[in-house]
Amino acid sequence: MTPCLLQKIAALRGHAPATRRAILELILEDPDRVLQESFEQLAERSRSSVPTIMRTCRDLGFAGLREFKLALAQELALGGSPLHRRVSIEDATDAVVDKIARSAAASVSGVRGQLDVPVLDAAVAAIAAAPHVDLYGAGATSWFMACDLQARLFRLGLSATAWADYHLQQVAGAAQRPGGVVIAISHVGGMPSLLDAVDIARAQGARLVALTRPGTALAARADFLLGLSVPDDAVMHVGIDAYLTHLTAIEILTVLVAQRRGASAVQRLQRTREAFRRHGIDTAVHPLQSWDDPDSGDNGDNGDGDAKGAAA
Repeated sequence: MTPCLLQKIAALRGHAPATRRAILELILEDPDRVLQESFEQLAERSRSSVPTIMRTCRDLGFAGLREFKLALAQELALGGSPLHRRVSIEDATDAVVDKIARSAAASVSGVRGQLDVPVLDAAVAAIAAAPHVDLYGAGATSWFMACDLQARLFRLGLSATAWADYHLQQVAGAAQRPGGVVIAISHVGGMPSLLDAVDIARAQGARLVALTRPGTALAARADFLLGLSVPDDAVMHVGIDAYLTHLTAIEILTVLVAQRRGASAVQRLQRTREAFRRHGIDTAVHPLQSWDDPDSGDNGDNGDGDAKGAAA
């Protein structure tokens, strides 16, 4: 991370060529928006070109736009207040809404540039073909993510189980076999019990898909690393940026696995939706059951008329 990146941008702007100066001015004017934009969008807005964007990033000491964005996001994370990195204590409600919404959008947009597509494709192929998939989550947030992904994979027809208890994660790991897949989700990526379970599963021949930050102990163990870095949260150790990036990655995985499994997955999803439409307790057309309401469900009618009349 560059400690004073915005100051460096301001200094470089003073003697940069006109086209690069326009890019630097846009960054200083609205850094959050720049985090959301692609090469092409930033080039169009600055009336320059993608090669010029690249040269500007190199002028600042970065290999490309991705590396620059990560450094910029980290620097922005140090600003703001203890409430949020981009929000000041004095901000009005509309400013708070705007800043947090922009920050969230930038986090989701950043997923695209961080995922390694060949690794992602290989992970999808392994998951789609696995005889069984175990999902491990370390901590409340990661456990929720593991449950969400397990439900999605199950609806696609895969054998999948999410484990929260650390001991059961290790037992499940010992029951894995070659061809099986373990998906471990942890933003922190260093929980000893989770690493133990992963080691046990890999010793049985299972392959590991890790959704975590690059450079963690979990990432080092991964056969397929879905590495996502986000700025530190001002309030929670694992904050909203981690939630959003992981949920976005889970959605991407779900769609790609469904594509890989083909028509059978699509048909299964359609049947599931139809079942919920006809029988789901939250559907507006499905009456709630009551023993006292003669117009609902089973009211004791045995086919010979009113049950009370039959008893009389």
